[in-house]
Amino acid sequence: MSALKEKYIKEVVPALQAKFKYKSIMQVPKLEKIVLNMGVGDVKDNPKAMEAAVNDMTLIAGQKPIVTKAKKSVAAFKLREGMNVGCKVTLRAEKMYDFAYKLINISLPRVRDFRGVPVNSFDGRGNYSMGVKEQLIFPEIDYDKIDKIRGMDITFVTTAKTDEEAKELLTLLGMPFSKS
Repeated sequence: MSALKEKYIKEVVPALQAKFKYKSIMQVPKLEKIVLNMGVGDVKDNPKAMEAAVNDMTLIAGQKPIVTKAKKSVAAFKLREGMNVGCKVTLRAEKMYDFAYKLINISLPRVRDFRGVPVNSFDGRGNYSMGVKEQLIFPEIDYDKIDKIRGMDITFVTTAKTDEEAKELLTLLGMPFSKS
C-alpha cells in the first residue's frame, strides 16, 4: 500500500469524519481519479512532438497516455478535424496515490519560487484542477533528453459534494495551498 493511501485511511478519514460529522465512513470524500492532460500545439509543424510528449507523459504517469484528436476544424489555427492535438492519462487506485504522493512531496517543491497551488481552482462539485508550466519538475524527466518545455493540466476528481470538503481532503493529504 502506498504511503499516501495509508495516510488517507489512518489520518484523513477520521479527521474528515470528525470535522463534517459524517455518520458513516462511506460518506467521507475520497480521491476517485487523477487526470493528466498535455496539449501539444506544435504537432502540425513538428510531427515528432507528439511522440516526445507521449514519452514524457509515460515517464511521469507510469502508464501510456492516449492521444487526443481535434473534434472540430479551426481554420485560424490550421487545425483539421481528427488531427492529433494532445495526450491524456487517467490514473486510478495505486498509481493514482503514487502519483499524488510524488507530485505533492517531490515535484511541487522543485518549482521555482513556489508559494503553493491556487485555492480558487475548484469547480463547484469538489474537483480540483491545476496547471504545471513545465514537465521538468518531475524527477523522471531528464533535462538533456527533452525537445521542448511543455506544461500540463492535472485534475483531481474527488467524491466530495462541495468545494469545502474537497479542499479539506486535499489539505489533509498534504496539498500545499497558497495562503491568499
